[in-house]
Amino acid sequence: MTAAEDIRVSAEDRLRADLYNFLGLLLSHPPDQLLIDQCTGLSGDDSALGQAIAGLSRVAAVSRPRKVTSEFNALFVGLGRGELLPYASYYLTGFLNEKPLANLRTDMAARGMTRAQNVFEPEDNIASLMEMMAGMIVGRFRGPASLEDQKSFFNKHIDPWAGHFFTDLEGAKNSVFYACVGSVGRAFMDIEREAFRMTTG
Repeated sequence: MTAAEDIRVSAEDRLRADLYNFLGLLLSHPPDQLLIDQCTGLSGDDSALGQAIAGLSRVAAVSRPRKVTSEFNALFVGLGRGELLPYASYYLTGFLNEKPLANLRTDMAARGMTRAQNVFEPEDNIASLMEMMAGMIVGRFRGPASLEDQKSFFNKHIDPWAGHFFTDLEGAKNSVFYACVGSVGRAFMDIEREAFRMTTG
């Protein structure tokens, strides 16, 4: 990122990107002790998002990597499949690798986004989409995206299903630590949806 691009990203947008990145990290693989400790150190205010973050902090304080790894596997891996399938195509069509994935790949190519070589699952998984939004905000792909471009990407690829996914994650039978992650994600998606709704265009 160039110095000029760095100036164009506000402190508020950096915080948004940090939270997108944080969710992407928690949803891409089980957290190690360092990441669990980071969750423990979080604090929240009286807002819905703040309360969700405080809840994650409390649960993280009594969580251990081995237990959270077992939970992650039950939710997302399982024998054959996990309890949840965190993919846009599945949530929107009932099947994997459908039109939502093709549409996402088209938009990724237009924005200079490419899948990492060591990642083999479809790009429309929730962790990747969180990371894409973070990258767009801070300029990881061809400079910081305009608010309208962020809004377009969010409305097309995230908003139609992410809130539903995070609600399912909150209520999944295998969720304890990840129920709190679901609460944070759902509250954050509500904020983003409303903020984009209030923008013009």
